[in-house]
Amino acid sequence: MATAQRVVFETTLNLNAGDAAVADLGKTLGATGINLIEVKRAYDASTAAHRGETIPAHITVYENRTFALRLKTPPTAHLIRGAIGTTGSAEPGRTTAGTLTRADLRAIAERKLPDLNVTDIDAAMRTIAGTARSMGVAISDT
Repeated sequence: MATAQRVVFETTLNLNAGDAAVADLGKTLGATGINLIEVKRAYDASTAAHRGETIPAHITVYENRTFALRLKTPPTAHLIRGAIGTTGSAEPGRTTAGTLTRADLRAIAERKLPDLNVTDIDAAMRTIAGTARSMGVAISDT
């Protein structure tokens, strides 16, 4: 019967999909003694289809210098910026940075649902809409 390895370090890093910077990995994981190139290869291979996005990776390092990599969905703000094609408003509530349609909102909510603390799509859409409003993005009913 295999014994469980003791966890010595855990972190979540926001990395560029398909092209993780070794410098970013080294700053956080260098002291753990794991092979940074192996972490980079595993992350890049897992996220190659999503190049250009930021995909968070939860990395768990064990005492025998092995690691486990669990990918999360991109940050909500990143997905909203991608849908409207620009950054958020400098003055949310006063100026509008763009508009999300209900279809855009649903698509973002469906993608984020595994990482949200809600179980149905309508609640996820309300959560995403709240983030969009805080960024100065309007929601249209069409």
